[in-house]
Amino acid sequence: MEHLPVEVIGNILAHLSAARDVMVASAVCRKWRTACRKHLHSLSFNSDDFPRDMTTRQLEIVITQTIFQTMGLQCLSIHIDSTHEFSAAPVIAWLMYTRETLRSLSYNVRTNPNVNILEKCGRQKLEVLDLDHNTITGVEPSYQRFTCLKSLSLRHVSISALDLSLLVAACPKIESLALDFLEVVTSDSQSTMELTSHTLKSLFAKSVGVDKIILDADNLEVLNLNALNLDLFELIGKGTLKHLKIDDVSVTHMDIGESTDHLEVVDVSNFTIVRPKLYSMISRASNLRMLRFWGVVFDDEDEIVDSETIAVSFPLLRHLSLSYELRDGLLHYSLQGSSPLENVSVLELGWTVISEHFGPWVFGMIERCPNLKKLVIHGVLSEAKTREERQMLASFTSFIVCLMRKYVHVDVQFEYE
Repeated sequence: MEHLPVEVIGNILAHLSAARDVMVASAVCRKWRTACRKHLHSLSFNSDDFPRDMTTRQLEIVITQTIFQTMGLQCLSIHIDSTHEFSAAPVIAWLMYTRETLRSLSYNVRTNPNVNILEKCGRQKLEVLDLDHNTITGVEPSYQRFTCLKSLSLRHVSISALDLSLLVAACPKIESLALDFLEVVTSDSQSTMELTSHTLKSLFAKSVGVDKIILDADNLEVLNLNALNLDLFELIGKGTLKHLKIDDVSVTHMDIGESTDHLEVVDVSNFTIVRPKLYSMISRASNLRMLRFWGVVFDDEDEIVDSETIAVSFPLLRHLSLSYELRDGLLHYSLQGSSPLENVSVLELGWTVISEHFGPWVFGMIERCPNLKKLVIHGVLSEAKTREERQMLASFTSFIVCLMRKYVHVDVQFEYE
């Protein structure tokens, strides 16, 4: 080991990031300490990696010493649990020491007083910023400008709608934005979040505390909405959306633009919309490759979608996922018409409440897919099953066995909850 060049040791250390491992490596000998100082570009601190009886002051010292032993740090991750509240001074020292070379910062540290991360990292070379359990106030886009930032993630962060809008505007190269459990501070009874970015390609929004979201994004390709209750969601763009995922969302009015020519994936579950009709929003997406409707009940009888409609509207569809929904005696995704789902190779079907009609429906859907290669059955099994439920489950099991004998080329899988 003593004959290894420092550069080789540096390549070995490049595969380390956990501070605990780096500390052990740097204690080997002087050459390894030199390699750590000159060639280590990534450091990760997590309170779970240290002894539980370690005091907050001891943690501050360890982190400070380890960071200050490096030169040219590019990726820094510091995640400390809520039992520790650091002083602001050492945290500011870490950020000031690394700011000129840092490309990625993942930060979850409670401090007293609060440290303004934007002030310390703005106007630098940062490309990825991930903030957790933090408060952002008074964004100054003329000073706190992130000219290189491509990815911004805010999780359990408190920020006003105006400051969030200014922050996004201060990132002229941003491509990915994730908002997770965001506390939007507002004085109005009805809060609106307006974001504008002509470089944004991906938006993830979960549990954001607003009533209206208006997004002006010409190049958006991925939209993921989760656990939201909105009066309005409006996307203003140029029809570049490729991937739409909606889960546990209730919205009064939703507009994703008139052009859906580029849509390839639509994944919708546990979704309620008043207007316009859900299907009408995506019906012109002729390039759709994957469609998932799960736990989606159409309120309007005229909007009930059958297999014929799906086959005609989406001729390139390869992956189809539907849950068996029966409402007021009407079956969603019923077996109307005769058009085949020619290109569907993966079919996922499931139930939340098992019915004697589920088996025949599965059979009918399989017959519509002449090139099917994989079938996945999803089911929900209650702990206290009635005699009727047990009989239906037994009948369905027998039915599937017969089905597998007929379609021996199809890989059948089961996933039960």
